[in-house]
Amino acid sequence: MTVKKKPRKSLAALVGAGCTGLLCVYVPHFEGMVLRGYADPIGVVTACAGHTRTAVLGRPYTPDECEGLLLEDLAEHAQGVLRCAPVLEGRTWQLAAAVSFTYNVGVGAFCSSTMARKFNTQDFAGACAELDRWVRAGGQVLPGLVKRRQVERDLCEVGL
Repeated sequence: MTVKKKPRKSLAALVGAGCTGLLCVYVPHFEGMVLRGYADPIGVVTACAGHTRTAVLGRPYTPDECEGLLLEDLAEHAQGVLRCAPVLEGRTWQLAAAVSFTYNVGVGAFCSSTMARKFNTQDFAGACAELDRWVRAGGQVLPGLVKRRQVERDLCEVGL
């Protein structure tokens, strides 16, 4: 007997067209687009726009492969964000910021964060302010993370 996999929802079906547009611009901007597998600043094998799950060091990737991986990865992270902070459904700007952040740090880190807790208590301003605390990787402050978090916070605070 074969078990059919439940079809995954597309990114747009999960977060809406506006949020999808924001994520497809901002995430590749901060992650960069590298058409081969490489080691990131803390040694994680990465490809395309921050894809890590199946990245292979030195392997070449096509632009179409990278686009597909980005959309799949963003949808996976969006599902995690909405599972941990369902209050973000329909909140385009805050959801885009949370998914971008989660794409960078992982669903587990987001779900156990003070940020997620504050979102769920509808302390949106407090949740957005938490982004300022996440600027370290490998124990050091990275200038690129400082810039990314400021943009994510600016997105998060739209409409508050």
